Amino acid sequence: MRQLAPASIAPPFARYAHGVELQPGWRIARTSGQLGLAADGSVPDDAYDQARICFGNITAILAEAGMGPLDVMHLVAYVTDRAHMAGYMRARDEFLADATRLPTSTLLIVSGFTRPEFKVEIEVIAAAP
Repeated sequence: MRQLAPASIAPPFARYAHGVELQPGWRIARTSGQLGLAADGSVPDDAYDQARICFGNITAILAEAGMGPLDVMHLVAYVTDRAHMAGYMRARDEFLADATRLPTSTLLIVSGFTRPEFKVEIEVIAAAP
């Protein structure tokens, strides 16, 4: 994968790339949206803790495909309030801490999810040779 960063546009204002080019012949894995639901069924109240669970689930799903956080090419996140953006972004930056090539990213503020206690939902597309 190659990060795309045209000099003619403003740089990203957070840890993401404007574009990513996928090389021919690479495998693609896509996750469903992951909620902050722990394996024991609990849901923490804090958006950061929910996002950490989301990224933990994503890491486990990608591992089944022989991939990991460094293979993520696109990330989509949904939060239910602007107040939850900081917690989500902190967890995202931890998830991508070792990344030398950043994925593209979309962050949306939505009115809610299937259960009112959910504050964050995250899905990714990853690719690897």
